[in-house]
Amino acid sequence: MDMIPSKIFFTKGVGIHKDKLASFELALRKAGIEKCNLVYVSSIFPPQCQIIPRNKGLKYIKPGQITFCVMARSDTNEPNRLISSAVGLAVPKDREHYGYISEHHSFGETAKKTGDYAEDLAATMLATTLGIEFDSDQAWDSRKQVYKASQYIFKSTHICQSAEGDKHGEWTTVIAAAVMLL
Repeated sequence: MDMIPSKIFFTKGVGIHKDKLASFELALRKAGIEKCNLVYVSSIFPPQCQIIPRNKGLKYIKPGQITFCVMARSDTNEPNRLISSAVGLAVPKDREHYGYISEHHSFGETAKKTGDYAEDLAATMLATTLGIEFDSDQAWDSRKQVYKASQYIFKSTHICQSAEGDKHGEWTTVIAAAVMLL
């Protein structure tokens, strides 16, 4: 039996609670995936996989369902500590080829920086697979233009959730996820 996802959607959430696990649960609720039995998978965006909006993707999920995802997660109980979690995506122009999904979790980075980094990771992994030559020392914005001009990478994007740690020291959890549907 092939278990190749045909659809994927992206979601994010933040949760705050005195207990770390409950904080994670609240972040899952904000993301809409708390009712799933989540199985973390690595970084391959399947060939011919369709990206669908979050609200449409959530309609496919049933309580207790085994659900595959790539997830980034950060937690803190330090007041005002900036945390971020992002998932990046790079899709090849040739939809018969696979793409890449990456996750990045950080402390002290803005949502933009964390999101750009995750997107850069995914695009760089795809570019190396496709044999696209680039200068790894170049800034992401410059490499992004090289990737787009190569005629191999169709799309790169990211989703990111950031938050400051609760000012009273309760656990704060941020998640970003690419949820795969069979």
